[in-house]
Amino acid sequence: MANVVVVGAQWGDEGKGKIVDWLSERADVIARFQGGHNAGHTLVIGGVVYKLSLLPSGIVRKGKMAVIGNGVVLDPWSLFSEIEKLEGQGVEIGPDNLMIAENTPLILPLHQDLDKLREEAAGASKIGTTGRGIGPAYEDKVGRRTIRVADLADEETLDSRLDRLLAHHDPLRQGLGATPIDRAELKAKLLEIAPKLLQFAQPVWKVMNDYRKAGKRILFEGAQGSLLDIDFGTYPYVTSSTTMSGMAATGTGMGPSAIGFVLGIVKAYTTRVGSGPFPTELEDADGQRLGERGHEFGTVTGRKRRCGWFDAVLVRQTCAISGVNGIALTKLDVMDGFKTIKICVGYEIDGKQYDHLPTAAALQDRVKPIYEELDGWEESTQGARSWADLPANAIKYVRRIEELIQCPVALLSTSPERDDTILVTDPFAD
Repeated sequence: MANVVVVGAQWGDEGKGKIVDWLSERADVIARFQGGHNAGHTLVIGGVVYKLSLLPSGIVRKGKMAVIGNGVVLDPWSLFSEIEKLEGQGVEIGPDNLMIAENTPLILPLHQDLDKLREEAAGASKIGTTGRGIGPAYEDKVGRRTIRVADLADEETLDSRLDRLLAHHDPLRQGLGATPIDRAELKAKLLEIAPKLLQFAQPVWKVMNDYRKAGKRILFEGAQGSLLDIDFGTYPYVTSSTTMSGMAATGTGMGPSAIGFVLGIVKAYTTRVGSGPFPTELEDADGQRLGERGHEFGTVTGRKRRCGWFDAVLVRQTCAISGVNGIALTKLDVMDGFKTIKICVGYEIDGKQYDHLPTAAALQDRVKPIYEELDGWEESTQGARSWADLPANAIKYVRRIEELIQCPVALLSTSPERDDTILVTDPFAD
């Protein structure tokens, strides 16, 4: 059976949680490979709503192994808060169904402080981070001064790591007008939480490769979206990790050959949270309607999402970069009732046409979308579970999207409920 990587092919919030949950029933292992607790995945199972930020979506299913890979940055206090909340909903979580890579970097309170201090200092130039310390934690990782899960097992190692870390952060804080870090307090907090965290620690790279040799089906769960990728996203309005499918290999310690099928999650329209370019953004009644019908508020931040027509240019671009084999098209039901639906098929910048989004920020700021109009449909698609349940114009809309993004639809979602899904191609099939 093929192993499957799930990535968001827009700016995040595409409905990855539901799709990963739907696929996790067929998988043995569900692994997070990048990001942190800035992710927001909502699952609706049997009328019960589960909201996850750090834990892999498969954690709500019995008999599955949930894995947090080394590509993730981990806030241990947020992790246990999330575990406590899920346990209150009847989900059992322990070392038998949750595993954390020993070399996973930690997010500390000082990272969150720095995140907020920088945003405040940036004023109008702020990027719009969640303030959860994700970026500063990744900076410390590549700066070779991070504290990793395994470091908590040895106090001497922890002392050495703290010395190096604070030698960097204290001058930064001083420059931003903040007080120095209380080293003793931070160390005490880490030593206090160490036993709880270390019980889940494993050499994930080894265990995952053993799973693969044993024929286990692995589902790699991405966070955020491709357009927030640190390299290929709308820089600098991006996240601090690689959100493309290739990160599934390095973020868990497996080789690229471990990836069998790449599934891109794509919303039937486009949304974005925070600042940055958005060529098809609608600031009219149609945009408001999309937001209201789609309940477009961030799972993590609660911020209202910006809404716009489907941008085939961007999705074609992200599908190419991630090597997407098929897409899961979500929230088709939100498009019900529009008399006319527009799809962005190209861009115009200073009179010149583009079939991709240029990298230069100055060009991105001047992008004007080129639209193609399609007839909408009056009938409801909500809850449809077969092509026969869909209006003819809805099918035409889906087929046109496939043509424009040069990628087939593998799954079609018509509501937040996991069973309201039309399977076209099984990603786990060889």
